Amino acid sequence: MSSSAMADTIVLYPSHGIGHMISTVELGKLFLKHRPSFSITIFITTGATSPYVNHLIATTSSITFHHLPAVELPPTSTSLSPEELFFEIPRLNNPYVHQALQDISRKSNIVAFFIDFFCNASYQVSSKLGIPTYYFFTTGASTLCHFLHIPTLHETIPKNIKDLHDYIQIPGIPPVYSQDMPKGMFDRESKAYKLILETAIQTGKSSGILVNSFAALESRAVKALSDGLCIPKEQTPPIYCVGPLIASNDGGSQSDEHECLSWLNLQPSKSVVFLCFGSLGLFTAEQYYVSIMKLCLVEELVNVSFLALTGFLKRTKDKGLVVKSWAPQVDVLSHDSVGGFVTHCGWNSVLEAICAGVPMLAWPLYAEQRMNRLFIVEEIKVALGLTESANGFVTAAEFEKRIRELMDSKIGKAVRDQVMAMRNSAKAAIQDGGSSHLAMEKLIESLTKG
Repeated sequence: MSSSAMADTIVLYPSHGIGHMISTVELGKLFLKHRPSFSITIFITTGATSPYVNHLIATTSSITFHHLPAVELPPTSTSLSPEELFFEIPRLNNPYVHQALQDISRKSNIVAFFIDFFCNASYQVSSKLGIPTYYFFTTGASTLCHFLHIPTLHETIPKNIKDLHDYIQIPGIPPVYSQDMPKGMFDRESKAYKLILETAIQTGKSSGILVNSFAALESRAVKALSDGLCIPKEQTPPIYCVGPLIASNDGGSQSDEHECLSWLNLQPSKSVVFLCFGSLGLFTAEQYYVSIMKLCLVEELVNVSFLALTGFLKRTKDKGLVVKSWAPQVDVLSHDSVGGFVTHCGWNSVLEAICAGVPMLAWPLYAEQRMNRLFIVEEIKVALGLTESANGFVTAAEFEKRIRELMDSKIGKAVRDQVMAMRNSAKAAIQDGGSSHLAMEKLIESLTKG
């Protein structure tokens, strides 16, 4: 078959985290919506998010899921931080990625390879094969401003971030307090820091960067990126804001049968507060008890027997619901009974709340979530923040105060009005002629012009 007759293929390579996988799958669907003639292949590491992936394979015939063989982690991997492990697995996968890309290239024309920033090691493979390589940034444009500015911060801040205790100026975003940076950035000598720095440099040299956001949501950040302010000494790659990309109803379990939705049907409009801290969110037993005692609906993050011992389940059986292990978050947030969302500030959760028009109470835990809190509270103003003690503890009094403000105060109304405005902007962005729609069309035109 001649290259001109080969089908145009897009290959996507997400990190194995569920949040990264969901947005990558939605990106694949978006490509097909704009160009049904594309062939979409998604690389999957062995064991990654298997229930979600198994459902997708069974229900999504338009996308090919290519399972990469299992890799053997070295004995030293037990000493790696979570960030280091997320980078290490793709590095070990490089031989399999190389073989897979070669096999696909024999049957079709790979027009682009889109990689998660944790999959940075695969850039070496795709560049050697001459495949245009793009990064898919699964968090927001504000975080991308920081990420692309990391090499500049490395040059201009000679001390460790953890020792700085000061505000850091980054183009396109509010000043960031040093302790709100991701912990992987704290120590210049750590392996995690060096991997992040290396990835930031490489991202700036890529064919382009896709962002899971939309122009109206982060206008200042988008302008700074477009003006090249975040990489002052080099040319910034093309930036494409193609979001919001959130989980669609056809990508999960049969949520219409979930007990929590039946329970929500019985609650008054905008009366329920939903609490969820993602798949990796953890608290101490003391903090967890404080965090749930005032809420009406909560997705459980620890063994339910702990709650039973505290008497919580018995006390709240008539006014609240504990969901074990998993809840259909998109459907919950879209339900009329839900009036507020306590979130760990993961970007998928933020976008899902915005698209549902639900105001948030921000309680970040890990990764870039403290920075996301800054953006959604101070910049975008779709959330309220919590005051923490020096060790990060949030008192019951503080939590109750902010919940009441979110649900029933002038401050809360301002947040509700703003999130509704952003919901409307999100809908407009993905419609024909909207900013994200046009960005996607521009990207596809650049991929197929040759």
